[in-house]
Amino acid sequence: MKIYSLFLKRVIDLMLASIGFVVLFPVFLVVWIILLIKNDGKAFFYQERPGKNEIPFKIIKFKTMNDRIDANNELLPPSQRLTKTGLFIRKHSLDEIPQLINVIKGDMSLIGPRPLLIRYLPRYNDFQRQRHLCKPGITGWAQVNGRNAISWEQKFEYDVWYVHHLSFFLDLKILFLTFYKVLKKDGVYNIDNDIVPDFMGTYAENENR
Repeated sequence: MKIYSLFLKRVIDLMLASIGFVVLFPVFLVVWIILLIKNDGKAFFYQERPGKNEIPFKIIKFKTMNDRIDANNELLPPSQRLTKTGLFIRKHSLDEIPQLINVIKGDMSLIGPRPLLIRYLPRYNDFQRQRHLCKPGITGWAQVNGRNAISWEQKFEYDVWYVHHLSFFLDLKILFLTFYKVLKKDGVYNIDNDIVPDFMGTYAENENR
């Protein structure tokens, strides 16, 4: 399947992401306008994330949290900054639509390990670091197998398993399961599961169990 991973996967990503963006553009436009009004002109969330081979890129998502701070000028916890509009957008996975632009640009793939935070990079062990051997994705094997309801360690095991078993048929299966879960609203968003503690490293995670 080297031809798929080296060439065909990118062709399929570009084709499907372009079609998806055109089809979803009316939704994109409506959400963009609503968030411009609700978030004081800030409709998008940009953040640097590690891509393939840990090369950073800026991920684009719809902004679902406000920028409220506490008395120490620190951002409030995510659960206190998530707006009602943002909750609706997350429940229906609409916040992910702008990432189609990342796919079209080549920063991401439709399917792959989710791009996490830059600060996690020094915390990975050698096994977990393998998740960056392919492009990150909008959805992935870990997302259709529990998403944030599973431990960081299990999530990384799914990610690395995907990297070593990457194929057209596996991507097709993940794509199908993603659409199924979105339509069924099966684990798509749960405030208790979606807002999770930082990954502090495998040793720290095992100590906290």
